[in-house]
Amino acid sequence: MKFIKTVISLVLCCAILCAPIVSAATVSSECDISDIAVPIDSAVTDAAIGTKLDIKAKSAILMEVNTGKILYEMNADEKLPPASITKIMSLLLVMEAISSGKMSVEDVITASEHACSMGGSQIWLEPGETMTVDDLLKAAVIASANDATVALGEQIAGSEEGFVAMMNARAKELGMNNTNFINATGLDAEGHLSTAHDVAIMSKELIKHDLIKKYSTVWMDSLRDGESELVNTNKLVRFYEGTTGLKTGTTSGAGYCLSATAERNGLELVAVVMSGDTSNDRFNGAKKMLDYGFANYEYASIAPQLDKNEIKIEKGVEKTVKIKAPNNFGALLKKSEAAAITQKLNLKENVTAPIKKDQSVGTVDFYLNDEMIGQVDVVAADSVDKMSFLTAFLWILDGLLK
Repeated sequence: MKFIKTVISLVLCCAILCAPIVSAATVSSECDISDIAVPIDSAVTDAAIGTKLDIKAKSAILMEVNTGKILYEMNADEKLPPASITKIMSLLLVMEAISSGKMSVEDVITASEHACSMGGSQIWLEPGETMTVDDLLKAAVIASANDATVALGEQIAGSEEGFVAMMNARAKELGMNNTNFINATGLDAEGHLSTAHDVAIMSKELIKHDLIKKYSTVWMDSLRDGESELVNTNKLVRFYEGTTGLKTGTTSGAGYCLSATAERNGLELVAVVMSGDTSNDRFNGAKKMLDYGFANYEYASIAPQLDKNEIKIEKGVEKTVKIKAPNNFGALLKKSEAAAITQKLNLKENVTAPIKKDQSVGTVDFYLNDEMIGQVDVVAADSVDKMSFLTAFLWILDGLLK
């Protein structure tokens, strides 16, 4: 009953928010949650690699998070309005500010008049109202609040314009060559464009920050001591196994968009759908791609096998040094390929002291069907100093005395 009341209250609030007094071109219909409790299609898409998926949208892509490999795409480089999935970049900059210590989730931010003037999806911040970064992140991630997003951006860069400049600079660093941000929220604006491919790139960067999942996996929450209810606009959070996020987006110019992330058995995927005609188009399209990825691929983490535990050292105070391979080999593979992987230990010849601990002394090479697909370092477990004249003399003297 509480959930039904919450949904009804949110629909009423959104009806007021989206009233005709606001230009339709600048109203985000993120507030359309009329079907938010309706489950997605439960049928599992079990399509083989190479199958064309029925995705009702202008553009789509499926990418593996660790490697960035594209597993499926459809018009992935077409420039389109991204709506509120723009906030993925806004949130990436916030996560990076927190990781670097420039911002803390406990910091208190005072809302500016500009942040409060955003319209569209919002939590109705009042000028001068204070809220923690933690609560503003809840609002921005769960409810796609434009006012909360701009307040966070202003805290980092001093102004929304400065923050947008940072967003565009970060996009270039990530190789998002077909993206241009005009604002921090995703409200329709001329020249505010991105692509499914670029959205996937920034999505995989954002989801690597574990903190974002604290917010992007939440179905319902509240602010202001329970006075403001939040419902996640991403239905996959509730209805799709393994969902970790990430962000919906809807405007009159962009249509229905979604960047969906999910993880199962160590395989983490991001599926982006842009410009669907209906809300169901984006959710069903993302689900089909995620099903396709999980059905056909796996991310294997394979421990290196060493057939010896030490190597000889020349001109060292020790004749040998123990070796180790501290890192597993990770690879995106088609299902069943992991069993066909072979390994080969490849140690350097004539290793000469001095040797530092963790210095590379070789590799373990990994092969699939006789083709090398990667390697990991083999390193010295300890340091070994170079033999000096004095050390050699003392060794000889010690031997004579014995």
